[in-house]
Amino acid sequence: MHTISDYQRFFLEYLSKKTITKEPKNLYEPISYILNLGGKRLRPILVLMASEIFNGSYEKALDAALAIEVFHNFSLIHDDIMDDAPLRRGKETVHEKWDLNTGILSGDAMLINAYQLFESYEGDTFRELAKLFTKTAIEVCEGQQYDIDFETRDDVSIDEYIKMIEYKTAVLVGAAMRMGAIVANASEKCSASIYDFGRLLGLAFQLQDDYLDAFGDPNTFGKQVGGDIIENKKTILYLKALEFASEDERKQLKGLFSLTPEDPTQKIHTVKYLFETTGAKDQTRLEIEEYTNKAFAVLDKLSISDDKKAVLKLFGEQLMNRNV
Repeated sequence: MHTISDYQRFFLEYLSKKTITKEPKNLYEPISYILNLGGKRLRPILVLMASEIFNGSYEKALDAALAIEVFHNFSLIHDDIMDDAPLRRGKETVHEKWDLNTGILSGDAMLINAYQLFESYEGDTFRELAKLFTKTAIEVCEGQQYDIDFETRDDVSIDEYIKMIEYKTAVLVGAAMRMGAIVANASEKCSASIYDFGRLLGLAFQLQDDYLDAFGDPNTFGKQVGGDIIENKKTILYLKALEFASEDERKQLKGLFSLTPEDPTQKIHTVKYLFETTGAKDQTRLEIEEYTNKAFAVLDKLSISDDKKAVLKLFGEQLMNRNV
């Protein structure tokens, strides 16, 4: 097993070899731009790590890792268009730097390219990777639609929200780990277990993202702090605040989430205050910890060595305590 930083380095070296800008430039430059904006590289690292956990080679998993990262960044380009987001990883979003049509078309090309990357695998490995990827891709789209639907609903439950983020975010983390297992020819039982570990970790990861959107450091978070509040997104913080709020606080919060002021500074400040006073901030931290611990419980039952479990556990702990 290598270290997490090793896997990140291996992937970035491979990405630099594969990222080539060609004609037409306005199609390929935005692809190169978003792939090189940085980010945590969580998903490709997990593909490489899972491959070696099941005694495979990380080198054989590089194309699968790149496919996951290309797909993830494709979804970010289109998400940013839907959200009209100005920043991604502290830089201009693709549709802001170029235009809407370029963002849509470059994203489409990335989705196709993600599928192309599986062509380096043969037989059962290709079939299993493509089958998993197709299932995951449609779930991500379903999750995105749930997210859009929730914007106009006032009755979103916490269970519905968890389902939405499971589809929109967590299944891709689970798929990353299962892809590594597939490349390593792991058993179906091991592949299913590592998928569940990744899926649960993905839920904790997204809940942490919700938390950081409101309470993160703008110098490290990379996105616009308070972006979910500006967009009136019913995140776990909002839903927990409604659950624990007094009648007056509930009325105030719902009123704030019906507004789109030109200058959202005061709105962000007031909503964050309500998140704190209702206990939603602390409850969200507990939810993050709960899903992380569920992931670790799956890990404990996995038939791998203790040192490999320790690497995965360290990764999970770092995700839970991240500030970016």
